[in-house]
Amino acid sequence: MKALGSEQVPAGHWRCEIKFDGYRAVAVLNGGKVELWSRNHKPLDADYPEVVAALARVKCRNAVLDGEIVALDSAGRSRFQLLQGRDLGERPKIVFYIFDLMHLDGRATVDLPLEERQKLMSGLLKKPRIPLQVSPWFDDVEPVEFLKAARAQGLEGIILKRPGSLYESDRRSGAWLKCKVHGEQEFVIGGFTPPQRSRPHFGAILIGYYQRGKLLYAGKVGTGFNHRLLTSLHGEFLKRQRAECPFSNLPMERKPRFGNGMTRSEMKKVTWIKPELVAQIKFAEWTNDGILRQPVFLGLRADKAAKNVRREAGAAD
Repeated sequence: MKALGSEQVPAGHWRCEIKFDGYRAVAVLNGGKVELWSRNHKPLDADYPEVVAALARVKCRNAVLDGEIVALDSAGRSRFQLLQGRDLGERPKIVFYIFDLMHLDGRATVDLPLEERQKLMSGLLKKPRIPLQVSPWFDDVEPVEFLKAARAQGLEGIILKRPGSLYESDRRSGAWLKCKVHGEQEFVIGGFTPPQRSRPHFGAILIGYYQRGKLLYAGKVGTGFNHRLLTSLHGEFLKRQRAECPFSNLPMERKPRFGNGMTRSEMKKVTWIKPELVAQIKFAEWTNDGILRQPVFLGLRADKAAKNVRREAGAAD
């Protein structure tokens, strides 16, 4: 089930949860065997063996659990950059926060109300230990106050779930909402500029999103890279070189007042690549020209297909 992005925090009674900044994952437990899958059906077992080992100790005949795999910083906050660091050999603390249950001991639970599913989930995970944790929920707080608390603690945002809602697979029905503290979402990489000064490999990446089957340019990102990332990303880019620009809305007729425009003359310096790689980007806001302001690269996403990347609603709109 997917959360619908909301530009405004709704009023009324909602079950409030923390929005984590990691990889969405579904765990399938069956007779002691564990499978861990990403949201685009890629196996994650080999990437997170500690999570698989912990799930194998859960006592049940079979179960299907929904949650988010995150890497925690020293303050206990999920940080997508730390997951990217893990791919490069670093070892941050990994936690699988579980927030829903779709199947338990031969019975599908998707048609049960949210509260019943989470009660069964809590009973299954009575004394969870790292790397397994039950994602906490809050029933007695106003959503707008919960978002303020998330902002004060440096979190990504909040998830709001309608009490009594069912589990609607592969849908954004509005029964789950996501409200972000700042702008952050996935974008498709379509090219890169040459390096400048002492930086090796490349200067910035060009990113966009799909709308009605066309890839639309959303700006350049030149920050958030360390030397190892520059090296590894450049290697991936070289495998995907192409002659034509993949963005349907380039060149821009004029350079925008804010953000990073891309005129015909600037395009001559760009190396284009096949739009296959998906990057997580944090940014300040969208401009009226549809360009990102102050974008920062957080990492590559292996859990979402490029063709599924859309512009999301959020606080930065």
